[in-house]
Amino acid sequence: MTTPPSPGPGPASAARFDAFRALAGRGDRPGERLVDALAAARRPTREPPGAWAPRVAADSGLPGAAGLGPASYYADLATPRGRRHVRVCSATACFSVTGGGHLQQVEEILGVTADHVRDDGSVSLQTVRCLGFCYAGPAALDGDTPCAGASLPAQLAGREPARAPEIPAADATGDPVLLGGVLGGERPWQVWPGVVTSGTRDGVLAEVAASGLRGRGGAGFPVAAKWGSTGGALDAVVVANGDEGDPGSFADRLLMEADPGRVLEGLALACFACGAARGVVLVRSEYPRALARLREALDDAYAAGHLGPAVHGTSTRLDIGVVAGAGSYVAGEETALIAGLEGARGCARPRPPYPTQRGVWDAPTVVHNVETLAALPWIVRRGGEAYARRGTPDESGTKLVCLSERFARPGCYEVELGTPLERIVTGLGGGLKDGARPAVVQVGGPLGGFLAGDRLDVPLTEVALAGRGAALGHAGLVALDDRVEPAAVLRHVWEFAAAESCGACSPCRVGSRRGLEIAAAGGPPDEDYGRMLRLLAEASLCAFGRRIPPAVRTLARAYGDRLPGWPR
Repeated sequence: MTTPPSPGPGPASAARFDAFRALAGRGDRPGERLVDALAAARRPTREPPGAWAPRVAADSGLPGAAGLGPASYYADLATPRGRRHVRVCSATACFSVTGGGHLQQVEEILGVTADHVRDDGSVSLQTVRCLGFCYAGPAALDGDTPCAGASLPAQLAGREPARAPEIPAADATGDPVLLGGVLGGERPWQVWPGVVTSGTRDGVLAEVAASGLRGRGGAGFPVAAKWGSTGGALDAVVVANGDEGDPGSFADRLLMEADPGRVLEGLALACFACGAARGVVLVRSEYPRALARLREALDDAYAAGHLGPAVHGTSTRLDIGVVAGAGSYVAGEETALIAGLEGARGCARPRPPYPTQRGVWDAPTVVHNVETLAALPWIVRRGGEAYARRGTPDESGTKLVCLSERFARPGCYEVELGTPLERIVTGLGGGLKDGARPAVVQVGGPLGGFLAGDRLDVPLTEVALAGRGAALGHAGLVALDDRVEPAAVLRHVWEFAAAESCGACSPCRVGSRRGLEIAAAGGPPDEDYGRMLRLLAEASLCAFGRRIPPAVRTLARAYGDRLPGWPR
């Protein structure tokens, strides 16, 4: 029951011809089955993708390039595998703990350099950018066994047992929307049976419209408006985006692991409101426990009659599947995610057409992140107006905020939008460990932006943060203290940008690499650097490239004289 159904045929795209879609349409649209087959072929071999990926594609009735494309693009497929495979986090939260030094320690312990395999095939090491243990870093996955904390090298060497603490979570609102199941034991699937048996699509849509709920994945688009843009198409698909790739955020991992039924119930409600009979949950491969918990919860949901051909005895049919990602940050962008579900490289696609017009196999597709969906049961049960009274008049509701390991009380907190950042950092997080002061705080992911540690007098809203050049994003907060040199942080941001650019457009593909070269060489940069930032911001295909300039500019502004000469 954990394999999602293939969407039926949708209208052919008149806007442009997609060769992969055309070929895949002749081969029963293998979609994620192709990626799963490529992953299975990758595990036992150290050979590069060219040696095995074309054969996998041929077995699916596709030309070799259709297998070589994704196999050489996704990190999990492109990276060679040994009999023991270790994934070590090199993202901002873990970087802030050690200045990146833990990677060298792990390489020495395992006797292999990053993204390589030992000559005897015994061990391979892959660098990844976030494992969702930002509250306890540095972290690694030894196979699927998590290891975290200052003793990470000793854990990987076998001198200490593997340790991975649970995510600390707390509610700061007095009436949690999202953490009721995690903290209070509220059972999921309490709303859906009543809605599907006696509710209406328009009723659900009206409550969500009244709530003012906006997407929590970063774009902040009104949820009800997105639903309405599908036009109630019978072949619509709703996708739960569990590809939470923003370093510093682990809220989606918490929900998927600790309350997966609520995520699935939210997805069911979204499908009902859109008139969709199909839903898909994409879970990033770096979250193996979340993948397992969602698959267990999905089986339970089918057994309880919440899903299937006649949900709770009604004429409503709803089928949901859970699939695993293959390692790519940009594949969390909705058009890239859709490409991945179809079995292609997870690259951003031009818009229009928008996914709600033509998405997965050209069917109207709505993509929501996990936190957005988890809010729906509360809204439908308590009413949209009750939700709208939370937060601020312009940005309603609550938000899960994640605090990284450097804080005295790291963890995931539910707060109302509009809560001052200073209160979150000092009141909830307790400031930094050992009385240290934050030099800068990264907000909303690696490309969300940076604020000076003494300039946190800003409410947690999209508009307020945008006024400082930052973005709300997933609302992960990563503190960096004075132990890490500003130039190293700047280089780290550019390394992330260069490594994770999907390469679909020249401004981002070339600009991110050139930016890394300039940052690695020191500074200050020449005037060409400023022109490059403007080109990235104005001409990049998706938000990834467009957010790089604000991120590096806010970093230079936050550090001030400690990064002289860098554009702000």
